[in-house]
Amino acid sequence: MSETNKHSKNNKFSLAERIRSFRYAFRGIASLLRDEHNARIHLAILLAVIAAGILLKISLSDWIAILIVSGLVFISECFNTAIENLADLIADQPNEYIRKAKDVAAAGVLLSAVISVAVGLIVFIPAVLKLIQVHAHH
Repeated sequence: MSETNKHSKNNKFSLAERIRSFRYAFRGIASLLRDEHNARIHLAILLAVIAAGILLKISLSDWIAILIVSGLVFISECFNTAIENLADLIADQPNEYIRKAKDVAAAGVLLSAVISVAVGLIVFIPAVLKLIQVHAHH
């Protein structure tokens, strides 16, 4: 099939193709959690953050901030893993460009994690201090 025919075929809307694309995405999430130790660590931290947010009754805006930065961490981890997998396929010998690409992708995960920790501190320190004050007065 020529590239033109393949492209025009893909321009037609297909509900089956849309459903299949979700299956691929969920398979990617499963692969990420199964194969990437850091993703499992991020998930465990997220579950602890959710529990803390519920217990401390954080505000809606705090939940939105937590959701955004948590999503940022997982999205960064997805792109990092994709780059690492492609790089490992392309180069079986040490390669300076591959190393730089992997390092930059890993830096993206680190930066998103640092930002999420900063947001977590901004959200949870006041909530914990408020809880301490309430219990100190009782």
